[in-house]
Amino acid sequence: MLPKLLEKITKSKVLVVGDAMLDRYWYGEVERISPEAPVPVVAVNRSDERAGGAANVARSARALGASCALLSITGDDVDADSLERLLGADGIRCFLQRDKLLNTTIKLRVISRHQQLLRIDFESPVSKDARVKLLDHYLKHVSEYDVVILSDYGKGGLGYIQEMIHAARSAAKPVVVDPKGRDYSGYRGATLITPNRKEFELVAGHFLDNTDLVKKASAMATEFELDGVLVTRGEEGMSLVERSGRALHMPARAREVFDVTGAGDTVIAAIGCAYAVGGATEDALHLANVAAGIVVGKLGAATATPEEILHELAIEGV
Repeated sequence: MLPKLLEKITKSKVLVVGDAMLDRYWYGEVERISPEAPVPVVAVNRSDERAGGAANVARSARALGASCALLSITGDDVDADSLERLLGADGIRCFLQRDKLLNTTIKLRVISRHQQLLRIDFESPVSKDARVKLLDHYLKHVSEYDVVILSDYGKGGLGYIQEMIHAARSAAKPVVVDPKGRDYSGYRGATLITPNRKEFELVAGHFLDNTDLVKKASAMATEFELDGVLVTRGEEGMSLVERSGRALHMPARAREVFDVTGAGDTVIAAIGCAYAVGGATEDALHLANVAAGIVVGKLGAATATPEEILHELAIEGV
């Protein structure tokens, strides 16, 4: 059913709200160790910039064929200009609430021979005024979209998540959330949350096997009034558990992994796009799994296209 689902997605409108950032990459060769300290010296010969965080979720949804808009808080600086330019080139509508009191979040990665050596983060706290303005824009326009994806990177840009979820569900729009932190009460009422294993166990506790996972995830869904919980488990694949206790386990796709950066963004984007067009849960999970498998085979915050997904399905004989 995925080819038909991908075709439907091209007619969908997706709203991504969350912590956008600019991913900056410095590439170079390591030929010696510093005489000042036992660390490698990287002779940088190339740099690159990509949209990251919630902006990469938007890129992932757009790459799947959806019409996509991003709502986020940034600084009023050249880095926000770069972010807007990059997203515009991908055909994504940007609604950036620019705050002169903060700097746009930057993640700088130093890479040599396809290996990440170091990451340096530049970030500052988000003001309440910026969060209020973002919420006002959201409430005015949420009904224009088929699905809402809330991408929470814990940077403070989603200060009114409950109001956002309530408004979307009142408008009969599904809400998919990539959560952060130890307290999931702020995501109460969402359609689905998509923690990775570490994030899930931080809240629900360690699980021993699939039976234990289903029990804990179902209890979480019941407590926070969620339709379901999707736990991404790395090499163990992913598991979607509904409030009723029904579970779908999808094994990981065998492929060489270059970089897991952005894999979670791809998963939530694929699930959101599938939900936007009323796709079946099984098909949404299958789409997310195939897309994530493609992305981890690339370097950096990458995306998966319908052509790449269809090629993978052809290899499978689907």
